[in-house]
Amino acid sequence: MTTSTEDVTPAEAQEAEATGHYITAPFAGKDVECVPSGAWRQSTMRKLRIGDIDGFMEDVLSPDSYDIYLDLDPTNDEVSEFANAAGEASGEQMGKSGGPKASSRRTRRR
Repeated sequence: MTTSTEDVTPAEAQEAEATGHYITAPFAGKDVECVPSGAWRQSTMRKLRIGDIDGFMEDVLSPDSYDIYLDLDPTNDEVSEFANAAGEASGEQMGKSGGPKASSRRTRRR
């Protein structure tokens, strides 16, 4: 079952990955099916960081969409746009972590 680009919670993203569900995201002018970005494994993210784009795509795309990726032979800009579009389709933005908030308490200076 494919989910549209409506917002997906992190819990729904993990469930989708576990049950083999994909969301649809644009990639170089084609719609592809991918694992919601909140469910991307850290090992998959390491592949992206070290530049193993083919391995990264194989992990996050459905088998049919991976074949589309290979046929497209996308540019680095198109891969980056896909990652951002997949994040937005999953209800998250890549590289935009809320992270810890700064404390409102002042610390005493020594």
